[in-house]
Amino acid sequence: MATVGTHYILELYDCPSDLLNDAAFVQQAVHHASRHGLSTLLNQVSHKFEPYGVTVVGLLAESHLSVHTWPEHNYAAADIFTCGPTADPDRACQCLVRQFRARRHSLTRIARGSELPANRHTAEVGLTVG
Repeated sequence: MATVGTHYILELYDCPSDLLNDAAFVQQAVHHASRHGLSTLLNQVSHKFEPYGVTVVGLLAESHLSVHTWPEHNYAAADIFTCGPTADPDRACQCLVRQFRARRHSLTRIARGSELPANRHTAEVGLTVG
C-alpha cells in the first residue's frame, strides 16, 4: 500500500491547566516536539484565546504539528502529519505527553493517501488538471 505520510491524532488528558493556558509554553512545546521528532520547524503561528485556551500551529518541512488547548477541561489536542523518511512522529508525540504532563493520553495513527498507486512517479506522467 502506497501512502504519502502518517497523520497522528494525540489526545492529552488531565494536564495542568496553567501549562495549557500559557502561550509561550505551548509554543516551546511545539518547538521541542518538532525537534525531538526529527522534523524541521519552518514557521510557527499562535493565538491566545480569552478567557483561556491556546492554539499553536507549526509548519514543518515534513508537513505540520498543531496543539489546541482547553485549560478548563485540562485537555489538549495535538495533530501531527509527516511525510518523508526522516521524521519520527512517535517521538514527537512522546515528547508532547511528557511536556504537558498528561496523566493519560490516546494516540490514533492514520495512513494518508492509501489509495494512491504504488508507484506515484509513473502515475504522474498521465496527470491532467481540469
